Parts: sequence; structure tokens; C-alpha cells
Amino acid sequence: MPQDIPAQEQTRKWFRSHLLGREVELQDLYELPQGDLDLLMAETAEIRSDPENRARSHGRWCTAGYVLELSRIIDARRLNQ
Repeated sequence: MPQDIPAQEQTRKWFRSHLLGREVELQDLYELPQGDLDLLMAETAEIRSDPENRARSHGRWCTAGYVLELSRIIDARRLNQ
């Protein structure tokens, strides 16, 4: 799927995942095994659902939302293949 990565998702934007134990860049999402993608979606959904996270770290909250939405898109594409 690497040929499907849009240019705007090849920029250096990363999310530090505690569940995966590493930083994940946007373009990495396309290559993640489904189990890791599921963990990342759960982690970012938790961050987005907690209003305290927004107040505590607005940048992380926004990045989690972006990662979550892109992960959902990738997940849906995989299901439709």
C-alpha cells in the first residue's frame, strides 16, 4: 500500500504510542500490522474522549485525532480489499 500514501501524509508528523512503545509517523500507519493499528486506534480514541487531555496537551490531543481518523480510513480500506 505504500504507493497509496498521499504527499501530505509523508511529512514528519508523529505520535508517541505508549501501547506500541514507540513513535509512529503518519506514513508508518499504512505498514502497521492490523493488531498494532487496532491498538493505536484504541489509544488515540481514549485520548480524544477525555476532555482533560485536551486541556493538558492540546497538541497531543489534535495529533491523536488526526492519527485516529487516518487509522480508521486505512482500516476501512483494508476491510474493503
